[in-house]
Amino acid sequence: MLAQQHSQRSQYSAFSSIMMLSAWGFIIVISSFLFLYLGYKLDEYWGTAPNFMFGLFFLALFTCIARLFREAWLKRKKV
Repeated sequence: MLAQQHSQRSQYSAFSSIMMLSAWGFIIVISSFLFLYLGYKLDEYWGTAPNFMFGLFFLALFTCIARLFREAWLKRKKV
């Protein structure tokens, strides 16, 4: 009985890690498109080329990846 509970916990732990990665994937995509659109609107308003669009897109991308890396690093230390 105890071995079965331990086996189920490890399966849930693996499933939890997969869900965390998929959630981070959605966050990266949504924030990238949101900041890309915001940058596009700022460029349209001020008449600048794709400066804000690219700048905000890369800002969103790098900050999301940095936070994902930080969370993975903290989880790695717990194990």
